[in-house]
Amino acid sequence: MHDSKVIYRDLKPENILIDIDGYIKLADFGIAKIMNEFEDEPNSFCGTPEYLSPEIINGSGHDFTVDWWSLGVLIYEMIVGITPFYNPNQHQMYHLIQNAPIRWPQKERHGVEVSPVARDLISKVRSCF
Repeated sequence: MHDSKVIYRDLKPENILIDIDGYIKLADFGIAKIMNEFEDEPNSFCGTPEYLSPEIINGSGHDFTVDWWSLGVLIYEMIVGITPFYNPNQHQMYHLIQNAPIRWPQKERHGVEVSPVARDLISKVRSCF
């Protein structure tokens, strides 16, 4: 998709489908953006709050890396069961996305542990932007 200059901008579990042969398909391209080399980076505020990247929240312009950010959030959620910066107060959640380090759950307290390999992957995907 990125090779075709498309920024998806809405990666989340609800938009991931699995076909009868087990292949992953993405659904809902309603906020996807086709980039061309002659226009500035988009700065639209769009997407699902829990998966937004810092640059979408602050409106500084964004590119394909917002999809990588969302992938890191998705991987974290698949392991832990909740997105890394979730907060019922949306403004607080946006603040956490922009400023807070990733909160890794403690196995003793939460019953789940994120392996060092998964932590490394999530951290590297997060730092793609």
